[in-house]
Amino acid sequence: MRKPLTIAVIAAAVIACSFTGRTPKADWVALFDGKTLNGWHVYGHKPMGNNWKVSDGAIYFDAAGKREPGSKVSNDLVTDKSYENFHFKYDWKIAKNGNSGLIFWVQEDSAKYRQTYHTGPEMQVLDNDGHPDGKIEKHRAGNLYDLIAGKEGVVKPVGEWNTAEIICNKGKLDFILNGVTVLTTAYGDDNWKQMVAGSKFKQWPDFGTVFKGHFALQDHGNEVWFKNVMVKQL
Repeated sequence: MRKPLTIAVIAAAVIACSFTGRTPKADWVALFDGKTLNGWHVYGHKPMGNNWKVSDGAIYFDAAGKREPGSKVSNDLVTDKSYENFHFKYDWKIAKNGNSGLIFWVQEDSAKYRQTYHTGPEMQVLDNDGHPDGKIEKHRAGNLYDLIAGKEGVVKPVGEWNTAEIICNKGKLDFILNGVTVLTTAYGDDNWKQMVAGSKFKQWPDFGTVFKGHFALQDHGNEVWFKNVMVKQL
């Protein structure tokens, strides 16, 4: 029979943790249950439509699905909640010649911002060899889209799953692809502002200025899959 822990033993464990500097960490939270799109909605709270669905345990963008007619507002799929200072992790797979992305810090005001990328930066999801963006510096898979080119030779062949991570914490941003840190940068400082001013995002004055927001899966009109989507707040 196992003996119950005494107050002295519990106290000793607490002291040991304090001595080693260990503190409780936030747990990983799954943002996709593998079965439904609960916790997600189309940007601007538009009807879900027939494009975003769950297929074989993954969030799938069906490019052949019927699209909402006559709207210029983004059809990106965004989280219900917004996040600040986080470690975000997800797996992605792109179809041949496909283009998509993971956008973060999205400010959801569809009357003011017609697209998620008017406020949120993007970690690029791409078939580097088949899509024209693969020939453009800073537009390749794993790049901070149009801002920073990442380490090359890390992305897997089209049709295979990649594991991507975004760590955003108190002014420091890291992108990790398949276990390799592909880029690191500060955000919110003068260098960040200069990078934005030299990019296509300079036309949207609120881009990359608020460092808490929603995550978005991009509708770029191509088939793409996402799974194992999770976040840990830092």
